[in-house]
Amino acid sequence: MELSDANLQTLTEYLKKTLDPDPAIRRPAEKFLESVEGSQNYPLLLLTLLEKSQENVIKVCASVTFKNYIKRNWRIVEDEPNKICESDRIAIKANIVPLMLSSPEQIQKQLSDAISIIGREDFPQKWPDLLTEMVNRFQSGDFHVINGVLRTAHSLFKRYRHEFKSNELWTEIKLVLDAFALPLTNLFKATIELCSTHANDASALKVLFSSLILIAKLFYSLNFQDLPEFFEDNMETWMTNFHSLLTLDNKLLQTDDEEEAGLLELLKSQICDNAALYAQKYDEEFQPYLPRFVTAIWNLLVTTGQEVKYDLLVSNAIQFLASVCERPHYKHLFEDQNTLTSICEKVIVPNMEFRAADEEAFEDNSEEYIRRDLEGSDIDTRRRAACDLVRGLCKFFEGPVTGIFSGYVNSMLQEYAKNPSVNWKHKDAAIYLVTSLASKAQTQKHGITQANELVNLTEFFVNHIQPDLKSASVNEFPVLKADGIKYIMIFRNQVPKEQLLVSIPLLINHLQAESIVVHTYAAHALERLFTMRGTNNTTYVQPAVMYQAVLSYF
Repeated sequence: MELSDANLQTLTEYLKKTLDPDPAIRRPAEKFLESVEGSQNYPLLLLTLLEKSQENVIKVCASVTFKNYIKRNWRIVEDEPNKICESDRIAIKANIVPLMLSSPEQIQKQLSDAISIIGREDFPQKWPDLLTEMVNRFQSGDFHVINGVLRTAHSLFKRYRHEFKSNELWTEIKLVLDAFALPLTNLFKATIELCSTHANDASALKVLFSSLILIAKLFYSLNFQDLPEFFEDNMETWMTNFHSLLTLDNKLLQTDDEEEAGLLELLKSQICDNAALYAQKYDEEFQPYLPRFVTAIWNLLVTTGQEVKYDLLVSNAIQFLASVCERPHYKHLFEDQNTLTSICEKVIVPNMEFRAADEEAFEDNSEEYIRRDLEGSDIDTRRRAACDLVRGLCKFFEGPVTGIFSGYVNSMLQEYAKNPSVNWKHKDAAIYLVTSLASKAQTQKHGITQANELVNLTEFFVNHIQPDLKSASVNEFPVLKADGIKYIMIFRNQVPKEQLLVSIPLLINHLQAESIVVHTYAAHALERLFTMRGTNNTTYVQPAVMYQAVLSYF
């Protein structure tokens, strides 16, 4: 395909047709684009449209089409034909960065993703000047351009968080640090100063804080594999400013939305992640800064509300405390009984409460609720973070922590007993706290494999779990039913066999529950119990009972 006006016009018409809701028009257009994407100059025509088209919808469509084209075709697979000719590859790499930086944000994000896909394959060997070209843009003073560079760098470097260590990886990270660490630090300091200068300008602050979030994410990626010498030498600059941002409260950055996290929450959340990384991996170097971060994050936790928009921030803040309390170096910070009591009262218990948002998810988005609660994908929730903090504290203070939390569990159960229909959430929190306290090691296949011996799991099961499952209605208090069934699932190796066998008919009954969560949990629990084996390698449950369960379900 030639780079001609006629081809640009043809491509424009077919891109428009791909947006048509009528499949009779849309599908032939998609087929046409598929048929020509192997042609020389096809990607350059898309980039030309991006640059020259007067219609924004065509620009956006071209950017998405280009990104998907790169995703499908850029990688060169051994023994397969090269899907993009070499001259097109050279031209794309020569033009895409300036085009990305001069584009509106919606298009910039698409091109940034395309650059990161190309970078994964070609950087640094086949694209050695990429970093230099990006770093030079920091001098522009235009934060639309700067944020484009930062967003692209984040897309490129975030894989360092997950890559296995290798000489090739170390070489690449060193090259990146040599070119990027100093300009990034200077940009960080300059952006902090601009935040002070524009402290009363809401629109300027939004742009600047978007930059700070990306800078904080880049800091995490560049420090993940090992502590670079540059960042160790400049730790004072980074940690002092991170601490200041953690304690910052600017009303212009606060949002009215109760569910969507604002820029300030996202930045503080990332800083908590950065501090946790240093506390876990570089505790000796981080030790001088740790007490002030513990104080700042503690104050953050006790002053942050229960709204959903704060969930990620609170979760990361609690995870920071969890990572600190597990380290022998910091054991002394938690030894005082008053400190442990305060952590339980002000951090753990409030963040184990079943909120209106959780109830809404339980009732209206059961699939997502099950995925997060049962399948272990609740890593960013308040409850999971609070559970991790309990386990972390139990590492060195199992006796005192168990004693303190037992008092709270009893108090919650007493409140529930006064008026179950009103106070059922107290019992839900009590069950979750007991579960957190007792669980020392767990696998998906076997449930709890190591339990806290100071917690009487059988007694709690008989007194507080079985009564809920034995109640006449399988639809009464569905959250507590789900809690009880989950308790059986995860503590099936600790609860005596006799009690498990008594539970089988109860679980079978709950297969008929109206709540999707309850009958799904019941089915899952039965499956787990049916596959349990005793000392002589026979199943706990007789085949006839299994058959009855299957029949009752259908």
